[in-house]
Formats: sequence, structure tokens, C-alpha cells
Amino acid sequence: MDLTPILDIVGNAVYVLQAITAVQGVFLWILVLRRIRLKRFGSQAAADAFLGEVREQLAAKRFDDVAQLCDSPNYWSKATPQLILIALAHRDRPIAKLRALLAERFSTEVMADLEYRVSWINTIIKTAPMLGLQGTVLGMIAAFAKIASRQKSGINPADLASDISFALWTTAIGLLIAIPLVMAVAAIQVRMSKLQDSVQRQMGEFLELLEVALQDGMRRS
Repeated sequence: MDLTPILDIVGNAVYVLQAITAVQGVFLWILVLRRIRLKRFGSQAAADAFLGEVREQLAAKRFDDVAQLCDSPNYWSKATPQLILIALAHRDRPIAKLRALLAERFSTEVMADLEYRVSWINTIIKTAPMLGLQGTVLGMIAAFAKIASRQKSGINPADLASDISFALWTTAIGLLIAIPLVMAVAAIQVRMSKLQDSVQRQMGEFLELLEVALQDGMRRS
């Protein structure tokens, strides 16, 4: 039985799957970077300006104005303002419990989503070389099948070279997909760490301001 037509179809499918894998990996990488950019302030100056407004309004005990600021369109996608909204809604809780609540919300609603998408990129990193290995196996099967079927009539080296070339190309393409994505994930991890550090720092400053404002309000009452 001549397996060449079947192997050709499956071999072409390997190329298609590798192309889909590469596009999906790049798409997820761009998507994660974009989401991280949306969650962070554009610069330290922007973060300081926002916290400055919050500081002024908390000093005057204008909690509703702080909530209105955080709920404005400019801050809908930012992690810190949205966490501040949660903090204001639960400001009757002790600061320690409030801090734990905010840490949990940040972990489940922001970081977990990013980590979920990064896990898919890691899956692609593992899948791409496996598809390359699949192509390698198919190429070698095709080469040995031709050797077995043409022992009497003679073997054309060009035919074997074509199968071996296919085997090597699929392996190379798999590595070309996986290696840049490994570096891309490393870059994402750095940005995720920076996001986490900046949000923790900003929320720590806000909670200190909130605690002072609440204590002043209790003294006056």
C-alpha cells in the first residue's frame, strides 16, 4: 500500500497547524501586553497625579468624590482606582481585613486573568516543538517507505532528500515558534511583576490615607 498521498496530506496539515500555533501565540502575547498596559498607569507622574487628587479629597473626607474620580472613564481599566472603589465600599472593615480583601481581589480579578492567558502561551511553546517532531517522524516514515518500496527498482536520492528536508524544516519551524515565545513570556513576567509592585505600593499609600481619614472622622464624631 502506497502511503505517500496520506503522508503528504498529514505533512501539509503539520505546516498549517504550525502556522495557526504561531499566530495564536503572537496574538495572546500582544493581548496580554495590552491588558497589562491598560491596568497600569502610563507613567509614574500619572500615578502620582491621581494619588494626589485622592489625597486631597480624603483629607477633606469627600469619600464620594474619590469614588466618582475612580469611576470616571479615564480609570475604568486601571487596577488601582478599581481597587480603591472596593476599599471605599468596605471601609467599615478593619484596615487589616480590608488589605486582605484587596489583595484577594487583585489576585483573582487581575493577576489570575493574566496568568491564565500566559498559561496558554506556555502551552503553545510546548506544542510547537511537538508539531515539529511530528513532522520529523512523518518525514522519516515517508523516506523509509520509499526505501522499502523501491529496493528492486532503485532509489532516487532526490525523493529521500525531499522527505528528510520536510522532517528538518518542521523541526526548525517548531523551534522558531517556541524560542521567541519563551523570550516573550519572560518579558510578560517582568511586566506582571512591575504591575504587581506598583499596585501594591499605590494601594499601601491609599490605605494609609484612608486609615488617617477614618480615624479623624471618628474623633470628630
